[in-house]
Amino acid sequence: MTIRKWVMDDELKDSCMLLASVSISLLTGFAGAWLAPGMRQTYEMLAKPVLAPPGWVFGPVWIFLYILMGIAAYKVFLAGWNRKEVRDALFYYGAQLVFNFMWSILFFRFALAEVALLDAIILAALVVITTMKFSRIDTVAGWLMVPCMLWVIYAAVLNFAFLA
Repeated sequence: MTIRKWVMDDELKDSCMLLASVSISLLTGFAGAWLAPGMRQTYEMLAKPVLAPPGWVFGPVWIFLYILMGIAAYKVFLAGWNRKEVRDALFYYGAQLVFNFMWSILFFRFALAEVALLDAIILAALVVITTMKFSRIDTVAGWLMVPCMLWVIYAAVLNFAFLA
């Protein structure tokens, strides 16, 4: 095998890993939305607090955030799966994806705003932990998580405002 072929194989492998990481993140969001049909219509019918954005904002923001999260996870994975701190950080990343997936189903499909708030609080804590753990492994990965962390905290406050 030539050096050029070896390098190209690694580049292809890295590209596939990046694509897989971003796809897992995006699919989590799409699956949650798919299992909570009518989210936009339900949101439009809610009595909204002052700090609530228009409904059309959520889709583009979440797509952007899921892409950033996928890139961040990819960068952490590249630091070496054999490292305990990488596996630990990715565990928290996976846990926050699960709670992220569940929130829209709880809030919109089952109209369990109180349970969704609990989910949002746990999600926010997991995203903060993930961001800190990612930062210790790869500074850029940590910074890529910051917009998600801020948005999730905002979403938890918004969820609380809907209950008030």
